[in-house]
Formats: sequence, C-alpha cells, structure tokens
Amino acid sequence: MSRRCQIVSPDPADFPGPSPGLWEPTHSRAAPGRRDPLLAQAQQLGLSAQPKRSRKPTTKSDPRARFAPNHLNREFSAEEPNTKWVTDTKAVETAEGWLYLAVILDLFSRLVVGWAMAATEDEQLVELALRMAVAQRHPPAGLLHHSDRGSEFTSDRYLAVLAELGIQVSMSRTANCYDNAAMESFFATLTKECTDRTRFKTRQEARSAIFEYLECFYNPIRVHSTLQYM
Repeated sequence: MSRRCQIVSPDPADFPGPSPGLWEPTHSRAAPGRRDPLLAQAQQLGLSAQPKRSRKPTTKSDPRARFAPNHLNREFSAEEPNTKWVTDTKAVETAEGWLYLAVILDLFSRLVVGWAMAATEDEQLVELALRMAVAQRHPPAGLLHHSDRGSEFTSDRYLAVLAELGIQVSMSRTANCYDNAAMESFFATLTKECTDRTRFKTRQEARSAIFEYLECFYNPIRVHSTLQYM
C-alpha cells in the first residue's frame, strides 16, 4: 500500500485520503487487540478520511421576480467568442464562514471571463463579475447571458445593468440544473481541483487559492474535453 500510495500521490496533502469504509474489510479480519496494518500504513503516510463538509446554502429564488425565457436551450457551444456567456455562484466553506464566488464562462473558449468573491451573495457580487467580464472582453450587443433564477440574477439592479449593456437575458427553468450544465461542470472541476483539497481557515486564504487556480492554472494552462483538449 505504501508504495502504491506514494506513486499515485507523492505529496500526502494532495491526496484526499481513504474513506472510512476502506477500513471495514481489513479491520473485520484483524485479530482482537491488534492494530489494523492498513490503518497503520495510512497514518504513517499522513492519510486520513476526508472530513464531511457543511451543507452549502441553496439558491434562493424571488417568486415576485421577472424570469426570462430559456433562450440558451442547452446549446452549450458557440461559433464565436463573446456570443454566449453562462454564469452562476458557488459557496466555498471556510472556518470564518462562507465565501461566495461568482463566475462568468465564455462557451466558445470555456475561459473564465469574469469573477468576483465576497462574504455575501447578492446582486453586487454578480454585478462585479459581469463588470469585469465586460471590461476585459468588450462583447458586442446581443450577447446571450444565461443564469439560473437566483435572486441575485433576477434583481432589478442586475437586470438593469444587462439591459444597459445590450445583453440578452436567458434563464434556466425552475430547479433545473441541466439548463446550466456548463456552469455545473465548471464548479465541479473547481471543487475537485481546488476548493476541496484543503480546509480554509479564513476567507482570504480561500480567495488566494481560488485566484491562483483561475488566473494561474485554469485560464492559461488547463485543457478542456469540450474543446478536444485544446
């Protein structure tokens, strides 16, 4: 086991650790009063079961809000850059409390074109991500902007900004994560490759890790299966 784990993960900090269920078969066969050899080797390597994380807050929808039709209609490809953007938010757990991340993804390149982080999830958070994306990409009028029906995306303030910029609004149907599958996939990747690899003590520590992941790895280096790994 020792050699196999070292080959897979030379750095124990990069290895999430075996689940508690891994111990069950060997532990049941161990002689009474003897230490489980598999457990002993795992402890020597610095491995442990990945701790259970807190349940993340769910998206809140305002029943009085104006909902746009689903113009994207699960067409998660684009012929040109800056013609289709998808967006969503994610809650990242820290010992200080939740850190909220808003991301905008270009469906042509799968690059993160805008992002923002804050201790609260509101229309200001998503507007900051949008402003960053617009400042960096200068999209033409008619850009399609797709989100879920979260209250931050359906707020009067955010919709007014989209209208001011000449951006067409598209929204997922109620409680249908598949309508925004590209963002769900991105956040699953971010979780696996970044935020679930450590227990953040502070929001600033999480901010730094996410910034480094987005700007130093995901955008400039990482290849994407949807683009034939280009």
